[in-house]
Amino acid sequence: MSTDMSSAMSSGMSSGMSSGADEACSPAGLRTAYCGALRAGDAGRAVSVCGWLARRREHGEHLAFVDLRDHTGIIQCVVDGAHDLRSEQVLRVTGTVRLRPEGTANPALSTGEVELGECEVEVLSAAEPPPFSLDARAETDEAVRLRYRYLDLRTDRMQHNLRLRSQVNSALRRAMERQGFVEVETPLLWTPTPEGAREFAIPSRLQRGSFYVLPQSPQIAKQLLMVGGLDRYYQIARCMRDEDLRADRQFEFTQLDIEASFVGQSEVLAFVSEAVIEAAAAVTGEHPPQIVSMTWNEALDRFGTDKPDLRFEMQLVDLLDAVAGTEFNTFKAACVRAIRVPGASEWPRSRLDALVERARQLGAAGLVWMRVRADGVLESPVAKYLSETEQHRVVIATAADPGDLLLVVAGERARTCKVLGQLRLDVGQPVVSERPLRFVWVTEFPLFEGIDDEGRLVAAHHPFTMPHPDDLDLLETDPMSVRSQSYDLVLNGWELGSGSIRIHRADIQRRVFTALGISDEDAESRFGFLLGAFRYGAPPHGGFAVGLDRLVALLAGEDNIREVIAYPKTQSGADLMSGAPQPLTPKQLAELGIRVVSPAVSEPPSPSEPPAPSSPSEPPAPSSPSEPPAPGPSRA
Repeated sequence: MSTDMSSAMSSGMSSGMSSGADEACSPAGLRTAYCGALRAGDAGRAVSVCGWLARRREHGEHLAFVDLRDHTGIIQCVVDGAHDLRSEQVLRVTGTVRLRPEGTANPALSTGEVELGECEVEVLSAAEPPPFSLDARAETDEAVRLRYRYLDLRTDRMQHNLRLRSQVNSALRRAMERQGFVEVETPLLWTPTPEGAREFAIPSRLQRGSFYVLPQSPQIAKQLLMVGGLDRYYQIARCMRDEDLRADRQFEFTQLDIEASFVGQSEVLAFVSEAVIEAAAAVTGEHPPQIVSMTWNEALDRFGTDKPDLRFEMQLVDLLDAVAGTEFNTFKAACVRAIRVPGASEWPRSRLDALVERARQLGAAGLVWMRVRADGVLESPVAKYLSETEQHRVVIATAADPGDLLLVVAGERARTCKVLGQLRLDVGQPVVSERPLRFVWVTEFPLFEGIDDEGRLVAAHHPFTMPHPDDLDLLETDPMSVRSQSYDLVLNGWELGSGSIRIHRADIQRRVFTALGISDEDAESRFGFLLGAFRYGAPPHGGFAVGLDRLVALLAGEDNIREVIAYPKTQSGADLMSGAPQPLTPKQLAELGIRVVSPAVSEPPSPSEPPAPSSPSEPPAPSSPSEPPAPGPSRA
């Protein structure tokens, strides 16, 4: 999170920033006012406030200033110095609101014009010294904060983020219900599904040797709701995947899950667009720019990725025409693309060499850099291989100005675009907290993404994704060219979610299964109860899932979703606060009919051998060095 956003957030919290629910409700119980809600207009009013002691400062021989904190902010209380009051004690303070003496107002606080005087103090709960300063959260190691997460939750940042998350959830529910969607809860104990990711298995005590799984998504359940005539379903769903964790992935995640009947792609996109726009407006107070749409091919050609960040330009430029007929062998390739980095011509050679090495790491044969000088002259190690006409055409094609830097990659189309797309992010992507919010729909993904080791096609989405109607005739003759009716929603370069129009026709489903090498027997074994339901009349339907953790993180200006989750796991999957995961007792294991087998101890590798992976759960290598495994929410 940027310093500016952190400061603004802290100021907002101390100024009494709160959710709409806080503003609408009145204090009750032990308090008659919230700490951060008192203003000059309350002078003379007797109030009781409750909260935690944030700071104590001695004031003369007999008095002390106590800053009392609750979720709305801080109020200064003038108390008898004889009170033994310590940091993070829970207090109830009763006193009279009064204006601070002239010259002592604190403009950094919304309550800075007033204080509580004539105070009576009641210690509601004692407190040990906290293991870290709540005022110095940014300097505290994350492991310490997660170990004492209940203390971390008291900080302005976590209060802000979790209340923002609540606002987002409320806005999404309003938008979905306004559009006629019905909230339905689907099971958490489910049957194993072939969705690709590892699932968490739950042993059945009553049926020894059988297991439930925790759902990766409500995918099949929500399609069955369409067969059941629910028409429009939504749920803020908890989902689980046993995958390796990182900054934007947790074992447990939350998504806005939707499905609708008798609709096409445009209707689904409209449903979701209305919901995320309302959520963004609820948090920021203004509507984001219009959501644009582009095909997967267009995203790859213009931005080198299917997760384009539209907050900055630096789009990929096709140079094939500009270098047509060149004698420079490097540019005699199927694809030659460039990006223009404005004002970067004076970058030192060391930085340019680092970019060349980065391009090679991403899978390119190399990288050509060109400094644009006066009169469109190119300065580059390869400039001598390009004619004046070719150099002029390159400058024209890239719309380059003197002082700009051009980065050029040549080779096979997909690899070339992806390498340049990653370099574009490396040199130009703004920080997460930088606005505006630029949503974009990416549509028409390929139906198949490759071929497996056994020579079978691999579905890019899932096997129930409807092919593009214009490409149905290609299913048997040119399947890799078939587009799908699937779509992703991207925000500022982060994939928020995905969805598709489903196959509801048995003839098309059979053709897709055949293309994937799935026999009738295998289909019945893997998808039997869904296919069985479809035999009783399945309406045309489609759906989507929005990853709430990521959406909230972006709206909060956070680059790590752990900052918007109350109780996250570490990157190793541990809950430092509760100690999970932990072994079960022998009695518990016996009730479940489970015996734990210790992993075999292997011989250490010899110095000449590379070490083996630490666990068979290592993720597969990404399909391209420039594209990490897609971290998005479950394919929906």
